[in-house]
Amino acid sequence: MLYLHLAPEQFICDKEKIFWTLAFFKDRRAAKWSENLFRQEADTGIFPIQSWTDFEQQFRSQFFPVNAEADAINTLEGSSYYQGNQTVDDYLDSFLILASDAGYIDPRTLVVKFRRGLKLNIQSQIATMPFGQPADTDPEAWYAAAWRIDQARLANEAFQSILWLTTVTPARSAPA
Repeated sequence: MLYLHLAPEQFICDKEKIFWTLAFFKDRRAAKWSENLFRQEADTGIFPIQSWTDFEQQFRSQFFPVNAEADAINTLEGSSYYQGNQTVDDYLDSFLILASDAGYIDPRTLVVKFRRGLKLNIQSQIATMPFGQPADTDPEAWYAAAWRIDQARLANEAFQSILWLTTVTPARSAPA
């Protein structure tokens, strides 16, 4: 949509916009949907979508959840949204989208859900901070604390890997 708005002169008609957009549908469901549209055109001689408005409507019906709020709530009630191997940056990005889609605005609920999904060592470090511990009603402070701890961990890992590389001596080979 951004490119279509920035360069409208690149497209003479809706069909060009649709075909250009479909060129990016290269894998999984999107590729199958695109292939099906072109298969219908091959069978009937007429492309099944004639206007950009129809394309947007069919795209939404194919790829947008029927009830995004319910989907987000169900995800946040499970454990699939947990941080796992993600950085706090990536976890926070996906968490904030889910929380927004779910309509969660209560600060305490946001902290509980965010904290529950954090890696155990990060949430423990925040919960046991001797001073400056964020309140259970201050999600922004929790986000910032988790981010700082993760950044410190990443910096320390980088330092340790460099230190390890400089302290390892190459093995000597025995003379032939």
